[in-house]
Order: sequence, then structure tokens, then C-alpha cells
Amino acid sequence: MKFSRVVFCDFDGTITTGDTFADMLEKFTPEVSARLLPLIFERKMTLAEGMKKTLGSIPSIRYSEIIEYITHQPIRPGFIEFADFLNDLDIPLVIVSGGLVDMVEAVLTKHQLINKVTAIYAGNIDTTKELLRAYSNMESDTEFVAKVEAMKQYRANEKVAIGDSVTDINMALAADLVFARDRLVGYLDAEHKPYIQWQDFLDIRDRLATRWQLNS
Repeated sequence: MKFSRVVFCDFDGTITTGDTFADMLEKFTPEVSARLLPLIFERKMTLAEGMKKTLGSIPSIRYSEIIEYITHQPIRPGFIEFADFLNDLDIPLVIVSGGLVDMVEAVLTKHQLINKVTAIYAGNIDTTKELLRAYSNMESDTEFVAKVEAMKQYRANEKVAIGDSVTDINMALAADLVFARDRLVGYLDAEHKPYIQWQDFLDIRDRLATRWQLNS
């Protein structure tokens, strides 16, 4: 099936108001995250390696605490209205997270948004051992979740990417239209990739409404 348009949206720091995953790591594994997160953000360590090393330092017994912590993270203003806007137009809203499926589902369920997204692509966790083991069905040599592979699952005339940080670089480079904020802005400047800066999802909704009306 081919769509006219598909929207691919990051989760941590994009749908949530803060970089939820990084904040979680700083809370539950402060020493390891202090050492490894800067290397990840500076692109001196791959996302795949960084995810496994940081999560792999947390005892499995604490996983329920992590999910509880994530569940109460606030979402960015306008996301509910944005999801409704896309749903009304029958445009798929695909969540592509460099984090974990459980975390995405916990937040979306709390805000009664789980049924408004078309699909969620993110990593998984094994809690059967003493320490957490992160794994992904879409892992590449460098990425824990290869977001471009998720994008390839959808044929569309226009692919829109929304993101904020290092996990969104390749997704943004592969998109036809990009909405970027925070660290992603600097990364895309370095790659000479055009983008639109945004503050909240009402900004994105209004820009897309204008763009799509003009293109109709």
C-alpha cells in the first residue's frame, strides 16, 4: 500500500518535553551515563553500543521503577491535537524511538494516545538476567534502532520526520521534510540538510496544514 504522506516522529525529547531516556539513565545509572552519554552525543560512540552499555549496567529488578518513572513524564504541548489532526486526514503517525517500546507505550497509554498512532518502532528489553539486556529487531552496525529501516516499511509520496537529537539524524536525512529542534538542529546544519525549527506540535500542525493545502 502506498500513502500520500506518512509522519515519522521520535519519542524522547520530541513527544516528551525532556530527553526522557537520557534523564532516566542519569537517574538509574548516573556514573555510567555521565561517562557514556557525552560520547554518544558527540558521535564518538555508536548508538547501538551506547544503549547496550548504559542499560546493561542497570539491575533488572529496577525495571518496573524505570517504567513508573517514564510514565509520569509530561508530553509536549499540542501533541494530542497533532495526533487528532493526522487521524482526521488518515495520515499514518509512526513513532520511531531510539529507546524502548515499553517506555513509549507507557506514556502513550497514560495520555490515551496509544490508539492514535499507526505503529511503534523501538527497542526491547530482556529482564531475565541480573542486569538488563537491550536488543532491537531493527539494529544496524551503528544504530540501536535503525529508523530509516522503519521508514522503508512505508511507501509514500512525502515522508515527514520530527526529531530532536542524535538518534534522529539518519531519519531526518532520509525524509522529504524535517522538523528539528535542540541538538538535531546542529547535526543537520553540519550535514547541510534543510529543516524547519519548531517549538511545539501546534507549530508543526499549522505548518503542515498550510503546506498540504497548497499542495492539494
